[in-house]
Amino acid sequence: MVAENAPDLRAALLDWWEEHGRHWIPWKLRADGSQPEPGEPLCALSTWIVEVMLQQTQLQVVLPYWRRWMQALPSLEALAAAEEQQVLLLWQGLGYYARARRLQQGARQLLEQASEGADPWPRSLEGWLALPGIGRSTAGSILSSAFDLPFAILDGNVKRVLARLIASPRPPARELAGLWRLSEQLLDPQRPRAFNQALMDLGATVCTPRNPACGTCPWQGHCAAYAAGTPADYPVKDAPRELPFQVIGVGVVFNERGQVLIDQRLEEGLLGGLWEFPGGKQEEGEAIEATIARELREELAIEVSVGEALIRVDHAYSHKRLRFEVHCCRWLSGEPQALACQQWRWVDLADLGNYPFPAANARIIAALQQHLAAA
Repeated sequence: MVAENAPDLRAALLDWWEEHGRHWIPWKLRADGSQPEPGEPLCALSTWIVEVMLQQTQLQVVLPYWRRWMQALPSLEALAAAEEQQVLLLWQGLGYYARARRLQQGARQLLEQASEGADPWPRSLEGWLALPGIGRSTAGSILSSAFDLPFAILDGNVKRVLARLIASPRPPARELAGLWRLSEQLLDPQRPRAFNQALMDLGATVCTPRNPACGTCPWQGHCAAYAAGTPADYPVKDAPRELPFQVIGVGVVFNERGQVLIDQRLEEGLLGGLWEFPGGKQEEGEAIEATIARELREELAIEVSVGEALIRVDHAYSHKRLRFEVHCCRWLSGEPQALACQQWRWVDLADLGNYPFPAANARIIAALQQHLAAA
């Protein structure tokens, strides 16, 4: 039924978008801020960077990060040649830091693949999927946004819109093949850039997760969820799963010069390559002070005196919940050794901003500065 109505659905959506779409999005515009013509290519680098940023983060959060990134690393060559610490600092606060490292890996890969003077940017789905961290929807969005090529997308907003359109009885994660077919059937082959953006704008501004504005939706008359009278009940959700909870003891260790000890995480994992205050998981029945002393002994081969509590930070990731119990510590003995990290450094407090930290550590730094100012 939806496939039969695809021409009408395309026309209605694009008409709505012409008047109500988010036409201000900078990477969808020419360099002078004007709208591109159909088929006109836009900056592939800008599109690639921002699409990766948007994988786990909302548009309004991404905007300032994207602007800073493009100012600091305005070319493929600049990104490929940058120090990893600069890349991670530009990304700091966006989370899922592996995305930043993969962007740099991808830049080097694109430059290696391109013959001298040739355009390095792929025009095929396979070409983009060969880059680290690029999935089908991100690849389709880059190809349609930067080159106006007819590739479908299926990000979170689009999944929600399409699941409501057909009142899908299963969660989107269990209906991906069908939703992909639907996205491809609806795609306007003549205006793929505009259509995909219109579909995302509809999800972001009208077909929202809660309290959708069905009265202003161009697809209201075709929407099965609206016809059922319960659009907010879609997409159907899986039962929530209980996330594991862990307590992490963290030591802010001072030496006799007033410097603090930080170490750099191993490259593996979501936070690989970032700096942090050392610590580790609390064992069952263990006092948090004992946890901190033990972890610093095991990770860095140092002995410390664990002092007063500085801050407690609760932080949730997609796969677990953590509570950081942070104490000020005094270094007693032992030259630090990188037993469970890449490297360590004694750092002046004023220089902490030169190191990329995970989001939870930013609150620790703020509490530390406030604590010292009050001392």
